[in-house]
Amino acid sequence: MSMLPTPADQERMLAALVPDSLPPHLQKRLLGALRKVDGALVARFKRATSPLHITLEVARLGCAVGATFHILLTKRNTAAAMGWIGACWMRPFSGTLLYLTFGINRVQRKAQRLMNRCALPASVPLQSLACNPPGPLQPLVRMLDLITDNKLLRGNSVQPYFSGEAAYPAMLEAINSAKTSIVLGVYIFADDKVGKQFIKALAAAVRRGVAVRVLVDGIGSGYFRSPAYDALRKAGVPAARFMHSFWPWQMTFINLRLHRKILVVDGRVGFTGGMNITVHNLVHLKQPYPIADTAFRIEGPTALQLTDTFARDWAFTTGEVLDGPTFFPNPETPGTIPTRIVASGPDRDMERIEYTMLQAVILAKKHVCFMTPYFIPDSRLATELGLAVLRGVQVDLIVPHPSNHPFVDHARDFYLRPLVKVGVNIWYGTQPFNHSKLMTVDGEWALVGSANMDPRSLRLNFEADAAIHDQAVTRKVLDYMLAQREEQLTMAMIRRWPLWKRLRNSICRLLSPYL
Repeated sequence: MSMLPTPADQERMLAALVPDSLPPHLQKRLLGALRKVDGALVARFKRATSPLHITLEVARLGCAVGATFHILLTKRNTAAAMGWIGACWMRPFSGTLLYLTFGINRVQRKAQRLMNRCALPASVPLQSLACNPPGPLQPLVRMLDLITDNKLLRGNSVQPYFSGEAAYPAMLEAINSAKTSIVLGVYIFADDKVGKQFIKALAAAVRRGVAVRVLVDGIGSGYFRSPAYDALRKAGVPAARFMHSFWPWQMTFINLRLHRKILVVDGRVGFTGGMNITVHNLVHLKQPYPIADTAFRIEGPTALQLTDTFARDWAFTTGEVLDGPTFFPNPETPGTIPTRIVASGPDRDMERIEYTMLQAVILAKKHVCFMTPYFIPDSRLATELGLAVLRGVQVDLIVPHPSNHPFVDHARDFYLRPLVKVGVNIWYGTQPFNHSKLMTVDGEWALVGSANMDPRSLRLNFEADAAIHDQAVTRKVLDYMLAQREEQLTMAMIRRWPLWKRLRNSICRLLSPYL
């Protein structure tokens, strides 16, 4: 028996709703409107009781519930978890699809499958070179011993280069003198005046019989077309593109980039820092967008840690495992500087560099100095910087004005006000735009490498920094940073920001996890 009334019954019920006191023409119009509403309700009721509609509702509920269970079990960040849960319940199909595409860390699963295959060979005697220098930073050494695979190793020499003009000739000289192996991993490898020099040197090394491997990022070095990668392959250099694919089901990795800058020659001489391979780092040529940057030459056992970091990225990308004395020779000790590589990424090393920064700030007694092109701190780092100032530590932060990403600058400015208010010295750097990522603590310790102070760098990108325990190198790094200061940001300057600027900064700060 049908649950719906007959048409005659419906007409009588609708007519009963029309007041007799209305004029006839208004009664007629009101009755017509009621018929339309009634027809729409009846149609909706029929759809709601149809098997297809019931199936869709069950599927919607299943998607929302299933995604919620997965989010609750896997997401550590409360804000991220709440955001994804809200999206999946408000739009069960599209929200769940977005979560499956961008919200699940599949990189970590693949990395764990390769972990045992890509460890630094046990035959390389590095344990005997591990050390723990005395002093107030001993707790930092012990912490990094526990959270990283790399021990602090004595016996290194470290040479900083504070420009492309100084770094590129040293890197090319090392490549040209290579005898057994060269590994090179970089975010941007441009096919320009500088890139062509590297391609030529790498191709010559291959012809000499040197084992060469080059890994470039699948977006940073060109997504639709990568001229440098094509030129390397054409020259016979074994090269690969990190997480690059045009297939839709591979787009889950588009947000995870290889941001490390690693060059190691013969397993003995390594280079790392923030410098890509591009003519823009040759400031004297006065390119349209000049970039100041730094690189560090590390000769000694720590170069093997750089090789190991690259080897994991190479195996992750190509499946080829690099091992043996060609890439991992017995270490030599040409210097005395204790150094280690701290690698981080969304595979299994998440937040290691951020934890390193936090612990170093906590242990600081006199002075902390940061230089970063992009500064979007999370609450933990901002809090520790403020607490350091309150306990009497001088904290200096040098940022560009402007950088090459305006939206990042706007989001950054939102976070500067509370830091200036508590006493952190915020400095705008000199021109040209400086891409260096540097940190020093108490003139004793330096952290240098590829990691910016923003969520993308510290949680999404694959990064590599070198922790250097040496007063002389730290002094050079600190002197360089202090020389880049141009103008200090004050509360008086911030109070003069117009309302539209403060509103713009607040809006951009909402996008900070994605900038």
